[in-house]
Amino acid sequence: MEKEKVNKIVDILYEMYPQAKCALDFKTPYELLIATVLSAQCTDKRVNLVTQELFKEYNTPYKMCELTEEELQEKIRTCGLYKNKSKNILEASRGLIDRFNGEVPSNMEELTSLPGVGRKTANVVMSNAFGIPAIAVDTHVFRVSNRIGLAKSKNVYETEKQLMENIDKKDWSTMHHALIWHGRQICKARRPDCEKCGLKEVCNYFKENNK
Repeated sequence: MEKEKVNKIVDILYEMYPQAKCALDFKTPYELLIATVLSAQCTDKRVNLVTQELFKEYNTPYKMCELTEEELQEKIRTCGLYKNKSKNILEASRGLIDRFNGEVPSNMEELTSLPGVGRKTANVVMSNAFGIPAIAVDTHVFRVSNRIGLAKSKNVYETEKQLMENIDKKDWSTMHHALIWHGRQICKARRPDCEKCGLKEVCNYFKENNK
């Protein structure tokens, strides 16, 4: 995509979503890491309800490891995929204790070495907990960026690479949130509300479907 067009999209998204930020509630990098793991195939609203209670007692890897898998499962059950998430959370917490002195690392290689932590989760933590420019590609970012034309790929990793190439690094983190908000509010999966969209004049999907 031409740089001029990319800049126009970025400017419009800044204008549409000036308050775009992480919707997960957290106070520490560890809390964000756990909340992001819980957010897989679950709404941020539901995760926040669960972590509001969970983090009252279990907000460090040391405290989390006091729980058995079964005990943790009961606490996170409503987030879905709770058995797998419970296993990953406890294994990642042990990994933090054993290899990182209980501290959450701030780089991709070390974060993704933890069980259940993929690139998306690592990018969320790097961006929101440590202020490191990053673009986490979730279902919204993947769908919206490929519809608009900021990326053209059928897989998440290639989409992330293309977004990093097309968007200025200083805008990565903000655009990550703006694309998520846009996907939730307007560019929905089944029925995008193109008529209300401020991006329709520069959007490939709109042009292709409104000839």
